[in-house]
Amino acid sequence: MAANNTPRHIGFIPDGNRRWAVGHGLPKEAGYAFGIDPGLLLYEKCKEHRIAEASIYCFTQDNTKRSVIQKQAFSDASVAFAREIARRGAALLVVGDETSAQFPEELKEFRQRKGSGMKVNLLVNYGWEWDLAGLKNGDLRSNDVSRLDLIVRWGGGRRLSGFLPVQSVYADFYVRDEYWPDYQPQHFEQALSWFKNQDQTLGG
Repeated sequence: MAANNTPRHIGFIPDGNRRWAVGHGLPKEAGYAFGIDPGLLLYEKCKEHRIAEASIYCFTQDNTKRSVIQKQAFSDASVAFAREIARRGAALLVVGDETSAQFPEELKEFRQRKGSGMKVNLLVNYGWEWDLAGLKNGDLRSNDVSRLDLIVRWGGGRRLSGFLPVQSVYADFYVRDEYWPDYQPQHFEQALSWFKNQDQTLGG
């Protein structure tokens, strides 16, 4: 739960990679690699603000319907980002259907949380239906992910896009129109300032 108007758990939807690439005269798939460094800057910002937990959308099961070259590009970017934040000490959990061929082999070791730093949950080959299907066996497949206080989305979209629907039930939603590769640290600072002015009574 948020304390002192600081969110405990923030979700991030880093959208707009393909549109950014096209706008820079690059093939669509080139945009994903340009999203890695912004993600590392964001990770360090979260640590600086002592955010306890962060969840980041990497790619969904629906995204895997894209072209082979795009699938390889966002999969490679997800692996590179995961490996680097693990190296930097994150308590990393990767949430997604590891039984599928679309799930990167290199990330299977992180289907159980590893590390002792800030909790980071990466949604990789994630689908909301896949997640909720775990209830048939008694629990969500994302049961190690706590309730979200705030969700920040880049790229201008005003939709959840299947992002952790149960944990998002009371989350405030902050949208940036900038494409994800154009992330700047002030985007995060402004999101935190905005959050402090929101009603956090959770219906009470």
